[in-house]
Amino acid sequence: MAITGLFLITFLIVHCGINALIFFNDGGESFNKGAEFMGTNPLIRTMEIVLFIGLILHIVKGFSLWKQNNNARPIKYAVQNGAANSKWYSRSMGILGTLLLMFLIIHLRHFWVISRFTDEITSGKETLFNEMKEVFEHLWIVVLYVLAMVSLAYHLMHGFQSAFQTLGLNHKKYTPLIKGVGFWFSIIIPFIFAMMPIAMHFDFIK
Repeated sequence: MAITGLFLITFLIVHCGINALIFFNDGGESFNKGAEFMGTNPLIRTMEIVLFIGLILHIVKGFSLWKQNNNARPIKYAVQNGAANSKWYSRSMGILGTLLLMFLIIHLRHFWVISRFTDEITSGKETLFNEMKEVFEHLWIVVLYVLAMVSLAYHLMHGFQSAFQTLGLNHKKYTPLIKGVGFWFSIIIPFIFAMMPIAMHFDFIK
């Protein structure tokens, strides 16, 4: 769970970096070049397969851990005060993960399926930047993406530091640094992702 989680975190950094090219506001030229590189580079395409394997393993392992936790105590405590020693989002990773999975399916349909399994982009009839503009014309989609990024932020707040702890990287000297980096990572990356549909919907990006 920790290893696949850290692998997916590295993907988020790359994905966010490429998508953030839209903020150059150059009509999508920089973004389209970045997207073309990611879509045509053999190494990236191979890593795409590894990414999906990692994602599936993360989901399966997450479900397995959730099931193990439930089976460990089939009869619940009469009084339970989880807030006494844990944050609500650390106790809600299953729910947050499920919401993100639902969002991911929609997100893949909007962009990945179009770019990989149709000739809409590769034929030159459309660009991925224009596809983004068309998708984010709809306010309900923008709201959906923003809410998904809120879920991602809370998911990362627990998952980032927890992954290092699971791997035994837990020491009074560097654990505060890991927690600090994890907190800001959990805020900054989802914030940048959330600003993309907002900026395109309200024509801040042309």
